[in-house]
This record gives sequence, C-alpha cells and structure tokens, in this order.
Amino acid sequence: MAGDLREGRIVIIGASLAGLRAAETLREEGFSGSLTLVGDEPHPPYDRPPLSKQVLLGQAAADATGLPMRRDPDADWRLGVPATGLDPLGKRVVLADGESLPFDRLLIATGTRARPWPNPEEATLDGVFTLRTCDDAGRLAERLAAGPQRVLVIGGGFTGSEIASACRERGLEVTVAERGPAPLVGALGGTLSKLAARLQRAHGVDLRCGAMVTALHGDGNCRFTGADLSDGSHVDADVCVVALGAVRNVEWLADSGLAAGPRGIACDAGCRAFNMYGIVTDDVFVAGDVSRFPHPLFEYQMLSLEHWGNAVAQAEVAACNMVNPGPLRRPHLALPTFWSSQFGLNIKSVGVPTFSDQVVIAQGSLEERRLAMVYGYRGRVTAAVTVNMAKSLEYYQHLIETAAPFPPALGAADRPVAADIPLPSDVPDPKRLSHSPTVALTGHLPDRRLTVVRPG
Repeated sequence: MAGDLREGRIVIIGASLAGLRAAETLREEGFSGSLTLVGDEPHPPYDRPPLSKQVLLGQAAADATGLPMRRDPDADWRLGVPATGLDPLGKRVVLADGESLPFDRLLIATGTRARPWPNPEEATLDGVFTLRTCDDAGRLAERLAAGPQRVLVIGGGFTGSEIASACRERGLEVTVAERGPAPLVGALGGTLSKLAARLQRAHGVDLRCGAMVTALHGDGNCRFTGADLSDGSHVDADVCVVALGAVRNVEWLADSGLAAGPRGIACDAGCRAFNMYGIVTDDVFVAGDVSRFPHPLFEYQMLSLEHWGNAVAQAEVAACNMVNPGPLRRPHLALPTFWSSQFGLNIKSVGVPTFSDQVVIAQGSLEERRLAMVYGYRGRVTAAVTVNMAKSLEYYQHLIETAAPFPPALGAADRPVAADIPLPSDVPDPKRLSHSPTVALTGHLPDRRLTVVRPG
C-alpha cells in the first residue's frame, strides 16, 4: 500500500508557504508521482511577514521576499490561474482558464485574502489600500515613500498596528481607527491591549478607539481625502489602509460537498477534510490558514490560525499523511505560535490567548515594557505572551503542553516572589472589534447548516 501512495497524481491548490512546504515534504517522503501546484497569484511563493515590516519601511523590495526552496519539488507550476471548482467524486479540479486537473490526492492550501472595504465604490478610491500580497505591499510602500500628509489605518489588529508602526518610523502622521476598546484587544485581551494603546500614543499615533469608520470620501478626481467616524468626527488623510482582517478562500468549494465555510475548511488532526456531514475524506487534505482543525489541549475545539509556523507544520503533516498508510500517519498537534514587531517591541505568543478566563504577569512588568503574561482557563495554563522577553517563551510552552496548573508556580529566573494576583483576561466579543485574532477557537462543528431529509 505504501508503494502505491508514493505514486499517482497529487494536486496542491495554493502556491504560497503551505503549498511549497507540502510539495517539498512530499518529495522528501519519497513521492515519485506527478505533482502540480496551482496558485492564483502570478508570483512564485514569497514570504508575507516582511510585507508589513521591512517592505513598508523601504528596507526591502516587495519582489525580493521570495521563499527559499529546501529542495526542488519537481512540480508543474500553474501560477496566476485560480481554482474555481472541485468535483470530489470525479477527482478533478476546475481552473479559471477552463482546464480540468485530475488527481488521486488533493491538498487545499488556498489561505486567505484581505477583507476589503465594504463599500465597493469607496474601496476603489485612489489612495485606499489593503495589505496582503506582495503587489499590495509594493504599491503601499511606494505611496508611503512619496510622503503623504496623513495615513488612516482602519483596524487595530496586528497588521494595522504594524502598518502604523512603519508609518511612524518613516515620520508620517498616522491615525488608527479601532472599533474596539484598544488595539490588539481581540488577540491579547484587555491588559496587554492597554499597553499597546499607551505605546501607540507615546509614539505619536492618533489612536481613535470605540469608533467605526462610516464613510470614505474622495475629491472630483476620485482621490481619497478623508473619512467620517461614528463619533461624529472627521479625519483628513490622503492614504487609507483597510486592515479589517482576513477572508478565507473557500468560495470555489461551494458546490464541493466539503465542510467549507467562512472560518475555513474543517479537517481532522491528520489534515483530512470533512465533508458537510462530518465524514472524513480519504483523498482531500487541508493545510495552512484555510484549515480548521481540532486540538486536544483546547477541548478539541476547531482552531483557525493565520500563523506562519502553523502553515509550515501543518503542511508537513498533511504531506506525510498523503503518502503513508494509516499506522504511519501522524497528527498535527503543534501549539500555535506567533510574533510581531512594532513600536520597538518584540511580541511573541504561544497557545491560544483568547481561550482564557484569567491572566497573570509572571515576569517583568507593564511599566518596564518587558514582561511575560500567562493566560489560564479553568485552572490550567493555556497561553503565554512575552514582550521583549522571547527567551522565556519556551518555558511557558512546556507549561501549556503539560496542562500545568494556573497561576504558574515560582521558577522564573527574574521573579523572586510569586506572580501577581490573577486578573480577568478580558477578551471581548470579536463582533465588537475592527480586527480579528490571528488564532481563534471556532467551536466543535462545521460551519454548515443542514436540512435533515427523512424518507417518507
């Protein structure tokens, strides 16, 4: 059986980080059959984290962020042609150019795209941007280099905050509008979001929290000139960056019968996709930002992640399981990890901060802007976030993996006394925010409502 699995035809839909790493792993695992990678962008795989950091700062060109290949995957690359449909019974993928690709096994790694401004006419104003692709980053970096009078950033999540940080580092005036009470609150909870708010204001950001942008305005030449906010105020600006989170690329699967919805494609811990009835498929696998998978450390809830490390780890697990029989397959159980660099701070997280009811500062302090915050849920450690203290993260990762009691016991090197008294984690309802967390628990069930038809 193993020999058969290492032959045949494998198609990967999605030619970014997860797709590339899966292709490399398939060859490393001994797959000798035909391998096709399909991508909707015309570019070879590139790295996305630098786009909101080095590229916007002018330290790297947008077209110089290509991902290095660990090995040549010996694949047929179909770039610039998105997939438009899937026939799981006939085992064929339909492409936008009309071609139909047959497969024996399929990996879906279509990722996400930037959520657009909801008013299409306002979204097309000259000076209104989103940031997801290298083309987006190149255009935005060029506009920032031209020295706009003010940049309006809509959304105070990690992407919006990193954009604001780059603007201030360039010496540009910037306003951040966030519907929630503080930037990063949806990802990190109330305590650290207050630090983020103080930090942004200390760096000269005009931070507007608790207010929504209600309209974007342009002049007679369709150039963006400013925006109205729900509190009655108006912001004059000549560049606007819409940072309202991500949309998972699942629309092309609407008629496929898979459990695909706004939160992604549901799969098991071995990366095998579920169909809409919750039955696991044998030959369709999922990896990266577009997936929803269960994790035993978080009550087997389905996790949706937008993390670089998860895309790599899950792609490798999926590839391994595509070419190995059942007893040799392995689960994807890696802990979510994430990092961000903004306003002189290095923020790293492990676990699921939103899966918490209490937090405690285990090392350092908010005043020092150097700390380790530990998150707990029902008496056990579920996440940790460090600020300028990345070396401590491995210790807290071990606590999460072993379901250690919360609050954590003594043992941190620079904490001579017990950790502070736990505080409520203060994680708000995502519906009340402009931004969304980069890791989210999405319940136990697929995103599909079914009508049960009983024989009459």
